[in-house]
Amino acid sequence: MSKYNALWEYVLKSGQQSFKLTFEEIQNIAGVPIDHSFLTYKKELTEYGYEVGKISMKGQTVMFSRIG
Repeated sequence: MSKYNALWEYVLKSGQQSFKLTFEEIQNIAGVPIDHSFLTYKKELTEYGYEVGKISMKGQTVMFSRIG
């Protein structure tokens, strides 16, 4: 089980084509702070039909998009 499973479930249940979350929102949803390991874990999201798009360090946001 991934430490980001709660986040992946949230993204799946959103049903949106694409949307943006702040690092703080991700931490609140996942229950863990976003860190460098997120770059490795983000590959898991494709199993849910979504992908991680742009990650803005300056804006502290992450874009999520539905695949296909």
